[in-house]
Amino acid sequence: MLVMLFLSSGLFLGWSLGANDASNIFGTAVGTRMVKFYTAAIVASIFVVLGAVISGAGATHTLGKLGSVDMIAGAFMVALAAALTVFGMTKLSLPVSTSQAIVGAIVGWNMFAGKPTDMAALTKIASTWVMSPILAAGFSLVLFFIVQFIMKYWKIHIFRLDVYTRIGLIVVGAFGAYSLGANNIANVMGVFVSVAPFDTLHIAGISFSGVVQLFLMGGLAIAVGIFTYSKKVMMTVGEGVVKLTPQTALIVVLSQAIVLFLFASKGLETWLMAHNLPTIPLVPVSSSQVVIGSILGIGLAHGGRGIRFRVLGRIASGWVTTPVIAALISFVSLFFLQNVFDQQVVKPTHQATLQQNISLETPGHG
Repeated sequence: MLVMLFLSSGLFLGWSLGANDASNIFGTAVGTRMVKFYTAAIVASIFVVLGAVISGAGATHTLGKLGSVDMIAGAFMVALAAALTVFGMTKLSLPVSTSQAIVGAIVGWNMFAGKPTDMAALTKIASTWVMSPILAAGFSLVLFFIVQFIMKYWKIHIFRLDVYTRIGLIVVGAFGAYSLGANNIANVMGVFVSVAPFDTLHIAGISFSGVVQLFLMGGLAIAVGIFTYSKKVMMTVGEGVVKLTPQTALIVVLSQAIVLFLFASKGLETWLMAHNLPTIPLVPVSSSQVVIGSILGIGLAHGGRGIRFRVLGRIASGWVTTPVIAALISFVSLFFLQNVFDQQVVKPTHQATLQQNISLETPGHG
C-alpha cells in the first residue's frame, strides 16, 4: 500500500502528461474538426500504452544519467514536483513541456542531495529542446511542399480528399501516440526505475519485469489524462498559433510523429551505429515543443503570414520558466518531506553511515 502511495505522484505526472503533452498528437486534428475528440482519445490511449510498454526503455536510460534518484520517497517527490508544475501550466491552457519539468525536478533533487548534475547528460537533453522543434519545422516545411505538389498533379474529388484526410489523421495520430509513449514514458516513470518496487511477473509463459509493470501503469495514467482533461489544450494547439486546414493538420501530426520516433527508436540507433552513421540521442523530448515547431513550419511555408506571435510568446514563456519552477518545487518539497514526515529521500553515503556508527560508539552517546 505504501508503495502505491509513493507511485501515485508518477501516476499523477502521467495524467498531467496525458492532459497536456499527449493532447498534441491529435490537437491539430481535433482543432480543425476533422476527428472527433473521443475518437482521438481512444486511438491515442491505446497506442500510447503500447509505445510505453514495448519501446519505453531507450529514453529512460539517458534520463537516468542526469541523476539517479536512489530512494523511492525521493522519486515520489521528484515526480510530484514535475506533476504540479505541469498541472499548473495546464490550468493556464499552456502546452508546457513535461520533459523540462522532470529534468528541472531531478536537478532540484541533485541540489538537495548534494550530488553533481551530469552536465554532459543535461547538455544532451537541453540541446533537444532546441533541436526537436527545428527538426519538426523542417519536416513540416518539406512535407507541405510535397503534399502541395501531389495535390497539384493528382486531382482528387473534394469528398474523397476529405475521407483520405480523416483516415490519414487517425493513422498518423496512432503512430504519433506510439512514439509519444515510447519517448515520454521516461518522464513519467523514469525516476522510479532505479528503485523499481515490483518483482518480475510470469503470466502464460510471458515475463513482465518490474520496469515493464511501471511503464504499463504510467501508460494507463497518460490515457486517463487524455480522456479527462486534454480537450482544452487540444483546441489551443489546434487553433492558437497558426490557422490550419485539415491537410496541413495532417502534415503537422506526421512531422511530429517522425521527430518523436527519431528520439525514441533503439532500433534506429542500432542501425545507424552499424553503418557508422551519426546517431540521434535517445532522449525524452517535449511533444509540445515538437508540435509547435511543426505548426511553425506550416506558417513559414506560407511566408510567415498568419503566425500569432503573441500566443507563441505565451507558450515560449512557459517553456523557459518550467524547469526553474520544477527545480524549486522539488528542492523545497524534498526538504519538507524529509524533515516534517521523516522520510528518507536520499540514500545515506557509506561515509555518512560510518560517521554515524562512530558517533554512536563514542562515550556519552547512548
